[in-house]
Amino acid sequence: MAGTEIELPVPDGVVSGIDFGGHGEGVLLVHGSGHNAAVWADVAVRLVRDCRPVAVDLRGHGRTRLSSTGPEQYWRDIGGVVAALSWDRPVLVGHSTGGYAVTAAAAAGVVEPAALCVVDGVVLDDRDTSLAEHASLRTAERADHLRTLFRYGWEATDQQMRAYVEQCVREAGEDRLNAGARPGLVEEVTRRSFLRRGDGWVRRPTLEEIVTVGDVVPGAAVFPSVDVYDRLPCPMTVVLADHGFYASRRDEVRAVVDAAPGRRLVDVASHHNVPMTRPAELAAIILDLVRNRAEPPAGKPD
Repeated sequence: MAGTEIELPVPDGVVSGIDFGGHGEGVLLVHGSGHNAAVWADVAVRLVRDCRPVAVDLRGHGRTRLSSTGPEQYWRDIGGVVAALSWDRPVLVGHSTGGYAVTAAAAAGVVEPAALCVVDGVVLDDRDTSLAEHASLRTAERADHLRTLFRYGWEATDQQMRAYVEQCVREAGEDRLNAGARPGLVEEVTRRSFLRRGDGWVRRPTLEEIVTVGDVVPGAAVFPSVDVYDRLPCPMTVVLADHGFYASRRDEVRAVVDAAPGRRLVDVASHHNVPMTRPAELAAIILDLVRNRAEPPAGKPD
């Protein structure tokens, strides 16, 4: 995998990531839950001639050793990351949970982006519905499902880890989320999801991380509900997978896009895992944002 491993300071430690090189405008790439910075490799290789893409491992993911102690830290870290990179008004790109992360960071004002690209990662419910939905996910049954499906929190030996990586690569073609992804990329992402612990490895994120991040604060100003988009100060492109998590709610996504100028909706033929399975299409969308980077509002310095 091309790119340089980096560590970027945040208030209580460092966040790991990959600097893919390049020159020009900064593009921060933020993965979804269960993924890590490596998912962006095939997108980033198509960006480096026109900009400088950097991908991060969110708390509890990849090589970032920090875990979350509250539900907002993972997206508030984006402000520290952008400051550490000395970037002025970067383009923020987020997939799945990362889509909400970049949205929340912009809405809270922890970073002032030139534009957002939200990839199959919208929030569409009102606050009451969102609270109920988050509560319904904090169950033993949900934890058992994630443990079985993704082995989150699994402690493995060297041999077990290698065997699991090989299994994921072997089965990727029949996995609806990964079908179409480059096998080598599946291997890179899966390997990066294991962090050394003692003589073995732990599969990240742990279930504790998921529970912590999935908590919500009812009175929070920035809340994972549809009204977060009312606070966005910048243009936004929503990339919607036609077989993704939000395909059945396209009309609601369209309403969010139509609610303010400078927003657009781009449909792609894909399941949810767009960065790994449709990297060329996604890179073209991002490059369009970079090349048409909006000027700051009048009265603010560029």
